[in-house]
Amino acid sequence: MSENEQRIEARHATLQSVAEGFAAHRHLEVHGLTNPVAARLLAELLKTAERTIAVLVADQKEAAKLAADLSFFHNPDEIVILPHWEVGPYDPLSPHPEVEAERVATLAALHAGSARVVVVPVRSLLQRVMPRPVLDQLAFHLVVEEEYPRQDLKNRLLGLGYQPVPMVEDRGTFSLRGDILDIYPAASRQPLRFDLFGDYIEQIRPFAVDSQRTGEESLAEVLLLPAREMVLAGEHLDYFLQKLQERCDDLDMTRTRREEILDEFREALPAPGREFLLPLNYPQLSTLFDYLPEAGWAVIDPPAIEQAMDRFAAEIREGEQRISNSAEPYVAADQLFLDPGSATEQLDKGRRIDITRLQLYHLEADWPLYRVEALPNSDFHCSAKELRQGLDRLVEQIETWRTEDWRILFACHQPGQAERLQEMLSAHGLELPLVPDRRLADIPRGEALVCVGELSAGFRLPDEKIALFSDEDIFGTRARRRTRRQKRRTLLPSLSELKENDFIVHTDHGVGRYRGLQHLQTGSTEGDYLLIEYAGDDKLYLPIDRIERVQKYVGADGHVPKLDKMGGTAWEKAKFKARAAVEELARDLLKIQAKRKMNKGHSFPHPGADFREFEATFPYEETTDQLAAIEDVQEDLQSEKPMDRLVCGDVGYGKTEVAIRAAYRVALEGKQVALLVPTTILARQHWTTFRARFAGTAVEVDMLSRLRSPAEQKAVMEKLEAGKIDIIIGTHRLLQRDVRFRDLGLIVID
Repeated sequence: MSENEQRIEARHATLQSVAEGFAAHRHLEVHGLTNPVAARLLAELLKTAERTIAVLVADQKEAAKLAADLSFFHNPDEIVILPHWEVGPYDPLSPHPEVEAERVATLAALHAGSARVVVVPVRSLLQRVMPRPVLDQLAFHLVVEEEYPRQDLKNRLLGLGYQPVPMVEDRGTFSLRGDILDIYPAASRQPLRFDLFGDYIEQIRPFAVDSQRTGEESLAEVLLLPAREMVLAGEHLDYFLQKLQERCDDLDMTRTRREEILDEFREALPAPGREFLLPLNYPQLSTLFDYLPEAGWAVIDPPAIEQAMDRFAAEIREGEQRISNSAEPYVAADQLFLDPGSATEQLDKGRRIDITRLQLYHLEADWPLYRVEALPNSDFHCSAKELRQGLDRLVEQIETWRTEDWRILFACHQPGQAERLQEMLSAHGLELPLVPDRRLADIPRGEALVCVGELSAGFRLPDEKIALFSDEDIFGTRARRRTRRQKRRTLLPSLSELKENDFIVHTDHGVGRYRGLQHLQTGSTEGDYLLIEYAGDDKLYLPIDRIERVQKYVGADGHVPKLDKMGGTAWEKAKFKARAAVEELARDLLKIQAKRKMNKGHSFPHPGADFREFEATFPYEETTDQLAAIEDVQEDLQSEKPMDRLVCGDVGYGKTEVAIRAAYRVALEGKQVALLVPTTILARQHWTTFRARFAGTAVEVDMLSRLRSPAEQKAVMEKLEAGKIDIIIGTHRLLQRDVRFRDLGLIVID
């Protein structure tokens, strides 16, 4: 840009004006935006964009975060991520099959034009991908009421990289059992079950991984894509073996070593990390730019992008140097990776928008600059001690904004949190409607409401009179627990629990010994069977789809059970005795419960604003099961029937918070809570946890155990009897006669 030319600069720009500028200029820059505001801008660009928008971010974590934020503003079905392999260049490690399947699914969506937005980490941009024509060639449809020779179909699945498994749980796997074919396609969000009649497809239905049960939905056809980018079947395998042999010769490998490596692929058992030989699979790999020839690019934080490119380029050089000194085959880096200079040159060829928080200075910059005033909501964050005053201040500001025709939206991660926030604001004089699926564009001027949605952080746009809050803006960041995949509700959730020679119990035949998985063909039926051996060398072949009939034997350590005989009476007698014992126990429990039903307990009133504010300060996002347990316990407290509830859960999954909320509600009514634990160490741990959780409240928490001195114990017991302690935590010391309560309302046993 010459000295006489002046750069176009728009101050106090709106996101709509930036979108108009993106349509009018090949390159522009906008600064002042955090990730959530950038996601809002991208949604604005998509309103008028005719082609896919590719968003370049520094790393995978940022990609996932931005995609989640963008899903709040735009249809999530049109948003995809191209993940990288998550292994270092030339490392002897293979990418996870789920990652490989997701990469292929994303490439297919880009090829078909069904993705409006693709979020790309730097590592994914710099890695070459499977050729676009090959992906188009390998994809095929399975259609209901069409015939597909069973063996041909199985071979085709194997050729596309699908792994045969006893039970389908992960993408890129399949299982053929008699007239049932289960496949988890690379591009599907659910596994699919094909009901066959010979070679004829009668029905295709999605099914749930946890229960293995199908729903009512039925599909007419399914697109099957390769499960991974490296396709080792047919002509592609022949080509790969030829090129691999040539490469081994170029590297002066011994003939013995070369044949060992070739045999890995002939036997379909490649060593970990062989995916880095992908360039030998095809005459030429594609780049992401080949899949996006006319896309517009949004570059998030260009300095961070540049640093990430340089770091990855250095890792590539180090990895290539390391493997070149080994006895392993490899390809040159430029065959598998782009260098940062080439990638930047490709980015500059298309329409591009640079999104930054701070202004960047370029000596030759001649593209327009837009400044957007976007304010974070950190000034409204309040600690547990200041929550009430903070909410008063927030309510006052919202009322001011409403008179100035602002649009205000509160987005909460979970319905429970949304209801909680609604109640808390109502207690502070602000009545807001809760509309779970409402979005910012739907809100009239001068209105405010609460919705349910994922958003990492809120923001304010004064020039557009928009205020968007996430629940974390007010209550602080809530840690998200990684949810475990639900276990199937069967006696034996997975074959992974069984090892050969394990003892096993069949519901009809009793105790046997598991002898492994057998593949059998009887007439026109073919499938996998569990071989179970019983006394007298009796054998049972159990179809894999009836695995719910068995469970692993559980007994005392070192105890070897006696094998039952199929058709014998011993197992039936054992079941009869067990049934009688269970019935006796059930009768005793019924008597106890009948007595409890006759008694009348204390009914605690509906939780008020104090309780809702306390709930909102929980530093973790509640799991679904945890919320269900909390709700059940709270309902017990409101009932006039005495509570007798068992809460079960794995370590670290939130049982303590269930007890804490129950204890707080009881303490708010002036009643006392006793938490009984088995050890002094656990008592101290709970004491520390409860004191931290109840900091900022009027609840008094103390501990009684042998770790306290006699004088301290005496003082605690006096305060407890006087009602000055709300929650007492202790070992069996709490059960001694000299411990007296003023008004005990709840006992919690851990």
